[in-house]
Amino acid sequence: MDSKVQEFDYVITGAGSAGACLASRLTEDPNVTVCLLEAGPADKSPAIHTPAMIIDAIYSDDLNWHYDTSPQKELNNRELYWPRGKTLGGSSSINAMVYIRGGHVDYQAWKDLGADGFGWNDVLPYFRKSEDQQRIVDQFHGSGGPLCVSDLRYVNPLSTAFVRAGGERGLPHNEDFNGQSRMGVGQYQVTQRDGKRCSAAAGYLHMDVKARPNLTIMVETLCRKVLMDGTKATGVRIRHKGTDSDIIAKREVLVTGGAINSPQILMLSGIGPADHLREMGISVAVDRPGVGENLQDHLDTGIAFTGKTARSYAYSLRALPKQITEAVRYIFTKHGMLTSNAAETGGFASTRGEDEPDIQFHFVPAIVAARGEPRSKIHGITLHSYVLYPDSRGTIRLASTNPEDHPVIDPQYLAKGHDLQTQINGAKMALDILEAPAFDDERKALHAPENRPQSDADWEAFVREKAETLFHPIGTCKMGRKEDEMAVVDPHCRVYGASNLRVIDASVMPRLVGGNTNAPTIMIAEKLADIIKAGG
Repeated sequence: MDSKVQEFDYVITGAGSAGACLASRLTEDPNVTVCLLEAGPADKSPAIHTPAMIIDAIYSDDLNWHYDTSPQKELNNRELYWPRGKTLGGSSSINAMVYIRGGHVDYQAWKDLGADGFGWNDVLPYFRKSEDQQRIVDQFHGSGGPLCVSDLRYVNPLSTAFVRAGGERGLPHNEDFNGQSRMGVGQYQVTQRDGKRCSAAAGYLHMDVKARPNLTIMVETLCRKVLMDGTKATGVRIRHKGTDSDIIAKREVLVTGGAINSPQILMLSGIGPADHLREMGISVAVDRPGVGENLQDHLDTGIAFTGKTARSYAYSLRALPKQITEAVRYIFTKHGMLTSNAAETGGFASTRGEDEPDIQFHFVPAIVAARGEPRSKIHGITLHSYVLYPDSRGTIRLASTNPEDHPVIDPQYLAKGHDLQTQINGAKMALDILEAPAFDDERKALHAPENRPQSDADWEAFVREKAETLFHPIGTCKMGRKEDEMAVVDPHCRVYGASNLRVIDASVMPRLVGGNTNAPTIMIAEKLADIIKAGG
């Protein structure tokens, strides 16, 4: 143990979407000192900054935690790969950059579940504050914020064909999924600036912010636990280059590890379900049964066809000359195919014919190889669909008291409610769209599923064998009212039963938003930064 103890006003335990934002906003006050911890390395890898290298980032040994779920009973006991960002910017440094806030109704649902102050009219100013919108000027969008939101510089013609195909199947064209309505199909906006990824680190921790004397950023530094004096958080214990040391937080510890790491850190610190903590030999500081509960995620099913042409993305000899040309083009201009995020277009629909969607689509002009498989040499197209509001809830539990051991992740996919049938209905809708006339000159043979389903039983078998995560875990330290024993934090993200301790990240979301989760996570951090500054 290093005997040298450092002190800061705030210690932030992860430099992901929330942590990067908080560190930047809190140090706008030169009299406030902040230490920002990050278990992974600095965000220097080309796989982060070059959008088309997203697959390299997702499978990188250096940039993510490489989590796996426990065997999923309803998915033929398969263990699913859960990549999560482990670098400055967190998962915003390895995601598909799709900028989606969710629906207005999502935040009313949060409010109804006890997240007071998080209704749509409450959160819209913080979405706008974070945003530097490059195209749309209206009451829903902001300009001049740290997070650049732009149209893609390159859109594959097959992605444009998807929008036409959606129209042929009765889905309206939507120019802005973050405006009045999400319904319909169109081109996704992305978190990119000048053809490069704009992660939370790129947006909030740029050179001017890093140069602030009141901000200390420590990379390759693991937060092992929060130090507790009774029920008061006093600092954190860290490990850096094999040496443990303590850092004192004079005001507060802000836990920002995300939906997996944050409950793990709390439980290692003695905050969580008392029975589980005692089972692991951990002294109970705060009995909070909701820690690690309420895990939610979007489960994805992909329908794919092989292609007749080389217009799609693949590692084939046919495509090699164009790929070389595009690589050179990107190096010199930051335009072209390497600015693609893969999921260039998509949309929202209702399988029940209602006004609000229950399914989201991501169209990819490629056939993406699964983990452990060689890169796809087959040209083709894939339409991913997932249930926006699953009923199933899972858990995070400690596997050991070693912070370096992955926790037990059990999302309990398809365990409850209408999840399976809605997943099947979404997959059917995806197949119908891919068989629209817009794809007649591209669509060759059905690739996934290998055999055309003839019944719901066939569709069920396909979903159980092939469904995967869409990388949106939330909810494991949920926000709620004090009388809700499963709530972990109050609407100011203060941990119930503890003092000087907050959790601020996707884990506090009480319910999944109907869309991607990066933008809402940043919104939460923006709002909490103002609350903290105001002494709330």
